[in-house]
Amino acid sequence: MTDTTETPTRKPLKLSSSGKLELKKTIDGGQVKQSFPHGRSKVVAVEVKKKRTFAPGAGGKMEAVSELDTKLHASAEPTPAETADHHALTAHERAQRQKALEQARKDEDVRKIEEIKQAQAAADRLELQRQEAARLAEEERQRAEAARRAKEEATKATAPKTAEPDAEEAAAKPAKPGKGAAAPGSMRAHMHKPVAGEVAEDEEVASRRRAAGRAAVKPAPTARRDEPKRRTGKLSVTQALSDDEGARMRSLAAVKRAREKEKRHMMAQQPQAKVVRDVVLPETITVQELASRMAERGADVIKSLMKMGVMATINQAIDADTAELIIGEFGHKVRRVTEADVETGLGAELDADEHLLARPPIVTVMGHVDHGKTSLLDALRQTDVAVHEAGGITQHIGAYQVLLHNGGKITFIDTPGHAAFTEMRARGANVTDIVVLVVAADDGIMPQTVEAIRHAKAAKVPIIVAINKIDKPDADPNRVRNELLSHELVVEELGGDVLAVEVSAKQKTNLDKLEQALLLQAEVLELKANPDRAAQGAVIEAKLERGRGTVATLLVQKGTLKVGDILIAGSEWGRVRALLDDRGRTVESAGPASPVEVLGLQGTPQAGDTFVVVESEARAREIAEFRLHRQRQHALAAAKRGTLEQMFTRIQAGEAKELAVVIKGDVQGSVEAITASLNQLSTDEVKVRVLHAAVGGINESDVTLARASGGTIIGFNVRANPQARELARRDHIDIRYYSIIYNVVDDVKGALSGMLAPTLREKFLGNAEIREVFNITKVGKVAGCMVVEGVVKRGAKVRLLRDSVVIHEGSLKTLKRFKDEVREVKEGFECGMAFENYDNIEKGDIIECFEVEEVARALA
Repeated sequence: MTDTTETPTRKPLKLSSSGKLELKKTIDGGQVKQSFPHGRSKVVAVEVKKKRTFAPGAGGKMEAVSELDTKLHASAEPTPAETADHHALTAHERAQRQKALEQARKDEDVRKIEEIKQAQAAADRLELQRQEAARLAEEERQRAEAARRAKEEATKATAPKTAEPDAEEAAAKPAKPGKGAAAPGSMRAHMHKPVAGEVAEDEEVASRRRAAGRAAVKPAPTARRDEPKRRTGKLSVTQALSDDEGARMRSLAAVKRAREKEKRHMMAQQPQAKVVRDVVLPETITVQELASRMAERGADVIKSLMKMGVMATINQAIDADTAELIIGEFGHKVRRVTEADVETGLGAELDADEHLLARPPIVTVMGHVDHGKTSLLDALRQTDVAVHEAGGITQHIGAYQVLLHNGGKITFIDTPGHAAFTEMRARGANVTDIVVLVVAADDGIMPQTVEAIRHAKAAKVPIIVAINKIDKPDADPNRVRNELLSHELVVEELGGDVLAVEVSAKQKTNLDKLEQALLLQAEVLELKANPDRAAQGAVIEAKLERGRGTVATLLVQKGTLKVGDILIAGSEWGRVRALLDDRGRTVESAGPASPVEVLGLQGTPQAGDTFVVVESEARAREIAEFRLHRQRQHALAAAKRGTLEQMFTRIQAGEAKELAVVIKGDVQGSVEAITASLNQLSTDEVKVRVLHAAVGGINESDVTLARASGGTIIGFNVRANPQARELARRDHIDIRYYSIIYNVVDDVKGALSGMLAPTLREKFLGNAEIREVFNITKVGKVAGCMVVEGVVKRGAKVRLLRDSVVIHEGSLKTLKRFKDEVREVKEGFECGMAFENYDNIEKGDIIECFEVEEVARALA
């Protein structure tokens, strides 16, 4: 019986709608392995569809054509709508339209050709990957086959020879079927009986199946540890291309790091050229910031500073000049800049001559202490300020305005005459137009008078001499005129140009002449100012009052200061809340040469600072922050900068003893004067260290600061609040209150004197001559002496002299008279003496006895 097999139905070829014969092929596929960071990967299937198109060619044969040719051919025939539009247009329009269509078709053809090229390139790459995978799979199979054969040969070589015929016989003999089992042939026939519609297997496929069945019967060889593992599962393109199947791959970041490391290694081996940088250098800069701007190591910068003798750490600030030398040493360029650009144009407006109007003169009264300056001003103002001054001396700088009988005004600035207030006198001379030098007729020229003359000459202002106290019996005005000659002041009576007026503040004598002299001098100076502009002037004094806050005494020099103006005074700013004149009355504005008290500043400015009215709070705040930052930088640079020689000097000599103090005063000028006076008391052995100096009452933070440093609190015309007093009493902190600056200086001077090491003074007691030396058992040598001068005391210091040369200095171990221990032996008596830990004594030596006294020292 012949088996009939039916062939599978095949899809016949057919023509497409375009009249071309098309044959679709199978889908080409493959797998691509995508790698992600940290060793993650994913297998993605890739499919590429191909379509072959056939069309009748030359000679009537079917030829393969591309998809583009098919579309171009299909689009070449016009549609009925295009034909109707074509006939409706003119000849020129038809030509233009035809040209546009041809250009569009060309662009479309170029785009499609590019797409076809890209698709063809992708197909070629996939084909190459498939070929490479097949080659690798074939090599793997050949290696596995060679390993299998080598293992079989080794197994055959080690197997016993008697077993080979039995194995061959068993393999050649056919297997007998069992009792109840069917024959193999019948079973295969039954299992593979063809049915209708089933396709018979190909002979080649059947042979491969039989070979696979025989291979399955053979026992699988045992793989050794050193052999590679056999591939299992379906082989993919990614597995074929990868060297280690299933291994973790390096991430892209790891590859980049390896490349960067190799690049740095190569660059390190090559000598790098020096990069010259433009270093922007501010006024002060820290060592770390300087190193960063130069791109240099901080340790190298510190070494360069040490070579220059400057000891600084990485976080310390250095000045611009030192930093410029360091930058030049490293070979970079310096570009100096300043942060003071925020102050550009601040109060620099120039006034036109037609806007200037006459203003009152500003007169500063200067002179020695207790020469009658404040009393003279009281006589002019008809007040009694001098009566309320503590100790009868002025310790504050004040500003007043006097209204004359003729309607004119004169602004007076009163300065203290004490030696500690030299800064106040300097500030008064700098803001004034005329200086009135008050000299007592009965006292003459004194040290502070000479200092006032120097300040006036340095400020280049005219001087008018007021010879006061002419009502006293011992007054001699001519003596004052003659003493002024030694200081280059020649009065008019002696042929000079300096006005001198004899006055008496107590009797109010010749006050009108003094006023006339001031007005005459003001006319000569032609003092003018522009009142219609932003106010500008100087800070005369500043203080802190309870309930009112900061109260600053300002002297307006230009413009008009009004309530509500925003001003910047030194490193403080604020809005003017109220204006008070010298008599405490509220005013709405203050013109040129007017002294006023201002309320509303955020903090207490320094006496002597200038103030300027600005247009907005933002600008005032910016300028104040810049000035405060500059002050801190300067203080930091001055406090922490030191040379190598200074460090060695401190190490060798030892640190000086310090007296730490916290100073709180009522006004800024008094605090400044006390600080300067105490600093002048410092010497090489003892010095005053001002922990904190500010305006206002004593609070808890001041007590805490003094406790941490073991210091003393000095309150000048201020008091401590209850909390501060309780804290000081609990922590045993000394708070001293003063109202006169003399007492402050004297007490601190006494405290410093107590810290000085006492002077050691030697006092001679007597001499004793050794007449005989006795050697006593268990005692040693004892000298038998005769006191020839003075007295010898037990416990005193002694020297042993031999031929007028000191050979030993120590103390006595014993002093006896006969057998008794005595305290002293007077001249003309005999005694026995022995030295402590010394027995090299001889007959004829002289023993000198003396005492050492400590004498307390005092500051000069």
